[in-house]
Amino acid sequence: MLQVDLKENRIYIGGRFTVGVQRTLRIPDDGRVYPLPPGLGLFPVHRVEDYVGRVPTLWTEHGGYFISLYQREALWMGFSGASWKPNAVKIGVGNVNAVSGRPWDQELHDHPQDYLVCPQQPWLDGINAGDGFIRQFIAMPLGSGYTIEGQITGAEKFGGIQILAFEPKQGRFPDLPPPRDAAEPTAMYSPTAGPPQNEMGLAVGGKIKQKIYPDPYGIPTWDAENYGLALIYIVNSEQYTRLTGRKPPLTPISAQTYIERGFPWFDLYDESEGDVARPEELIGVKSVEEIDSEKGVSRGQQDGKSVPDSLVKKIRPTDSRER
Repeated sequence: MLQVDLKENRIYIGGRFTVGVQRTLRIPDDGRVYPLPPGLGLFPVHRVEDYVGRVPTLWTEHGGYFISLYQREALWMGFSGASWKPNAVKIGVGNVNAVSGRPWDQELHDHPQDYLVCPQQPWLDGINAGDGFIRQFIAMPLGSGYTIEGQITGAEKFGGIQILAFEPKQGRFPDLPPPRDAAEPTAMYSPTAGPPQNEMGLAVGGKIKQKIYPDPYGIPTWDAENYGLALIYIVNSEQYTRLTGRKPPLTPISAQTYIERGFPWFDLYDESEGDVARPEELIGVKSVEEIDSEKGVSRGQQDGKSVPDSLVKKIRPTDSRER
């Protein structure tokens, strides 16, 4: 099992792979495909073990970390690793695989591919939608009926994010970095009780231009017995303050305001890369706005506005997306 640790709000799995959860703009769900929104700073991440006696007992039993999001706030995950020795990484949202839409497990599958290869895949902003785009991750309360988990499984009892990173098999890549190259990863999550009050899961929002890249090495490359698991619970602002005694960061400005102020968006140089097809399991997942419409809920639909080409900055996977 790979060691899992937390340093400066980034989770380390093993000796090279890290993940940070970024605050970002919520993209309007208006049919447009938007460029990559910026990172507005890492969410504060807290160890469950530092809050024993305050956090739910279930968290204490399984360990992990927690972050706070406002209802309907968006996020994206940024990955870093070593190009000379990559990792295979599975991402779960409420124990549903974000790439394949299938139930969460700790095995790698390639028919269809249900994992990312990092650092080849630098970011993940939402669930796999195929055709060169994803549907943005949006926080919603468990029990609301909006989450990916609820729509696919018919129940909302896990929530949060699950990250499972695998090492390559011995001899597939160098054991030491080449000169001038120099990035860390623990238990399966299978509780059966209902979610604690105020816990959040992830739903989907608008479309963002982003591919999920096929594995260029093949599934025999990865060591199924050498992995680390990080669990990230999501709480709302009220529970976060109750647990930590701190106020969460203010929610970001709207995408329209961001455009009007002339701030940058991003587009990745990845024309030569393929894209993992959208699985049938994720085709029927409805967005927050679509469910609002079915429920007759009016919350003031986000205003859509095309992003001018002059605000879209072309970047490489190694570049920063922070504003």
